[in-house]
Amino acid sequence: MPGPSGALKRLVLGRAFATDRLSRERLPKRLALPTFSSDALSSVAYAPDQILLTLALAGVTGYVISWWVAVAVVLLMAVVVLTGLNTVREYPGGGGDYEVVRTNLNRGAGRLVGSALLVDYALTVAVSVAQAANYTSGILPFLHSHEMWVALVLIALIALVNLRGVRQSSSLLAIPVYLFVAAIGLMVVIGAVESFTGGIGRAPSADLDLVAEPGYAQGLTALGGALLVLRAFSSGSAALTGVEAIGNGVPSFRPPKARNAGIVLLALGAISSAMILGIIALAARTGVRYVEDPASELVRDGAPIPDYQQLPVIGQIAQALSGPGSLLFYAVTAVTGIVLFIAANTAFNGFPNLASVLAAAGSFPKQMRVRGDRLAYSNGIILLAVASGLLVWWTGARVSVLIQMYIVGVFVSFSLGQLGMVRHFTHAIRLEIRGGMRRTLRLRRVVNVIGFVVVSAVLLIVVTTKFTHGAWAAVVIMGALWVLMSLIERHYASVRAQLAIPALAGDGPDGEGAEGESADADGAGRSDAVAGGDADAVPSATGEGTLIGPRLPGQGVDDPTALPSRSHAIVLVSGLDRPTMRALSVASAARHSTLEAFAVHDEDADARRAVERWRSLGIQVPLRVLYSPYRDVNGPVLAHVRSLLKRNPRDVVIVYLPLFLVGHWWLSPLHNHSVRRLGDRLAHLPRVVVASVPWQLGRDGGPDRPQQTDILASAGTATAQDHRRARRAREEARSARLLGR
Repeated sequence: MPGPSGALKRLVLGRAFATDRLSRERLPKRLALPTFSSDALSSVAYAPDQILLTLALAGVTGYVISWWVAVAVVLLMAVVVLTGLNTVREYPGGGGDYEVVRTNLNRGAGRLVGSALLVDYALTVAVSVAQAANYTSGILPFLHSHEMWVALVLIALIALVNLRGVRQSSSLLAIPVYLFVAAIGLMVVIGAVESFTGGIGRAPSADLDLVAEPGYAQGLTALGGALLVLRAFSSGSAALTGVEAIGNGVPSFRPPKARNAGIVLLALGAISSAMILGIIALAARTGVRYVEDPASELVRDGAPIPDYQQLPVIGQIAQALSGPGSLLFYAVTAVTGIVLFIAANTAFNGFPNLASVLAAAGSFPKQMRVRGDRLAYSNGIILLAVASGLLVWWTGARVSVLIQMYIVGVFVSFSLGQLGMVRHFTHAIRLEIRGGMRRTLRLRRVVNVIGFVVVSAVLLIVVTTKFTHGAWAAVVIMGALWVLMSLIERHYASVRAQLAIPALAGDGPDGEGAEGESADADGAGRSDAVAGGDADAVPSATGEGTLIGPRLPGQGVDDPTALPSRSHAIVLVSGLDRPTMRALSVASAARHSTLEAFAVHDEDADARRAVERWRSLGIQVPLRVLYSPYRDVNGPVLAHVRSLLKRNPRDVVIVYLPLFLVGHWWLSPLHNHSVRRLGDRLAHLPRVVVASVPWQLGRDGGPDRPQQTDILASAGTATAQDHRRARRAREEARSARLLGR
């Protein structure tokens, strides 16, 4: 029965899911488009706003050039989409820019892209919920000036939904996305018809005047005007955020995966471009005014309007076309808010998965690889919720401030991804011998070269024009993450080197096993594989136990003065490393009645590989491998220990727990501590002795101290002696039974 904390956890998160519930569904194009494009499509809800907001600094004359800024954004979208086609074609296994950079450049560049994408995901959530809060206050005016709290509540709600593992079907998620596209399309069609007939309405802000910033009184002139236009272009480039999601999700498409992913990418580019151009055109026709601070930048008849509530651009256009309080206004506003919510939810899927990939590569804490009870990467979800919540709180949920930080990470990954693809095609051309294919590869390389030049130029524009307006924060955060990830990778590499067995130097663990630690969850296990000997425990050669002195009245089997009949030893194995070998050696030297190694298999472990490596070492200790469908280690170990205790009430079980100790306290959070938690639970069982076998990193040995390699030999020798003794005991018992007959 779970305790109070476990019952509360079940109430909030629900019952645990087995690993085999992980979906392998392949998506058709009609479902893949809304599934992977909700983030990019939702950017239409704020990218035009940012173009107009930036140009408003030059007064109403700045809006004259808004159409050409939108055209430049669409051309940039075309370049990114065309280069993205090469990525999905050459890397159908997914991974996107991170995989491209890590494979073709180096691990340092891969960490840079990883840090940029992590920051991008956090800002995606912050920007999406902040804009969703603006649309919510547009429908519910009493929430005006409380947008920050609305955004924080939305983040908490999305995090809870993802922690529960609630996965709506792709068909259900597609409905609001298609409704959003249909609503914007209908609005553009109505606006075009009314514009041609001369009956188009005016936006609620059309009769207001813009107050130009000092230095822009003459409009977009001189160097300041050019920089403002570039700044507006970089703000509008937020429309490209989310395009990379299709490259990351290629494995989820139906075959032919690369072709279908390319079609969806082209459709995304076309739909987003059409909506951006349509919204900017309608904003100009309806006279929309959109500024950062309405109280100081908007005036009516020369007087400020302190109580004015500014609606987003799409909301103002909907009011102009159908009037305030109309069905179209509420429908467009509501469906836009829902799509922004879904875009934030998409980031809650992408961030934990990326964190898990980085953890598997040794660049992020290993806890990010642990799946929770509901099969979600719970630690990654919590980390994203905290990070995005801090961003919302820090900026007061102001989209104009968040946007300044947003697109830096996007174009860092785009730029390095293009360079990685150029190197990929250069290498492929060298290996290709067919003339026609070489020409095709050269053409594709030219596309990526152009993409690299264009995207790098945009990145330079973004950093130059936005650095002092908030982009510096994104650069600092990405740099700090890169340094942190480099230190983490160096630490894990040092741990692997110190714990690796010299005999397995060419076949070391992947990092998780090298730590001698496993995942924590709840569940049960079943026997899956046994290696190195018989699956059953080795019988005792010592016979019945004896008492110290005569048995006293009331003295029973639980009396601490009674010698146990047998001592069963179990060595917990979570990786073939030096701490495990030391634990096997110590357990073998103790001459227990039986000795076996015990490992638990979850979705991250390869049981067959573990058995093969165990046999290749020639260890004579039986290895029992159990499968845990709920990613639990404690449950199967406790169940096995209880089964041994039930065999004889006078037996004892000694559990050896290999663990390693880091040299500094600040390294402790990088490692799981499930072994210690398991030891605490085992200590509460009767007739169980917990023996921790520590290995001190940096002191007990490393790759430069080969004298420790005798641990492997001693473990094998000692266990072989145990088996010979056990074999003799079985032969003697068999002879005694025959004589008794």
